[in-house]
Amino acid sequence: MTDIMPENKSETIKLPEPKYDSDISIEEALLKRRAVRSFKDSPLTLSEVSQLLWAAQGITSSNGHRTAPSAGALYPLEIYIVAGNVDALPDGVYHYRPANHELVSVIKGDKRIELSAAALGQPSVRNAGAVIVLSAVYERTTIKYGDRGIRYVHMEIGHAAQNVFLQAVQMNLGTVVIGAFNDDEVKKTLKMSDRKQPLYIMPVGRMK
Repeated sequence: MTDIMPENKSETIKLPEPKYDSDISIEEALLKRRAVRSFKDSPLTLSEVSQLLWAAQGITSSNGHRTAPSAGALYPLEIYIVAGNVDALPDGVYHYRPANHELVSVIKGDKRIELSAAALGQPSVRNAGAVIVLSAVYERTTIKYGDRGIRYVHMEIGHAAQNVFLQAVQMNLGTVVIGAFNDDEVKKTLKMSDRKQPLYIMPVGRMK
């Protein structure tokens, strides 16, 4: 389910296939997980972006189950990525579509400075190679669970963010979860519809 309207309906980017194993154990990734706010001025690769997005909300079964648990399998999360220094990915804002593991172009051009301003000027946002923004459509969950569904959505966003954190550790990348931002400014910067609520910002880059 999505209500994204790309600038051009043909502007989709098929992402590289994610990897399903690595040399780093889950225990080691948990041990090394730390908030990182300073990044090198060095580009990410499209394969790294692909892996991070799959970790957040990738499809893991033929019936549509994803990497993060979701109450009632209703999947209220919508993932955006703001690219500013990614090889083979033009600067811009993209929406991730898990079903096809692809990106849809939403806005062209580097929006990291505007997003940083919306996040109270935090430098990690403007200096990251890319910024993952996790948002949610509450109604997808509250239609079944009522007001308690809001709590379930917040649990789910935490699951997805931790997935991104651990995947970043495995790839020797740094990230941090940011919850301090102006909601309306984030939505304006990313051209989010009124139905979506931004909940987390995760800048990602190479560690200094």
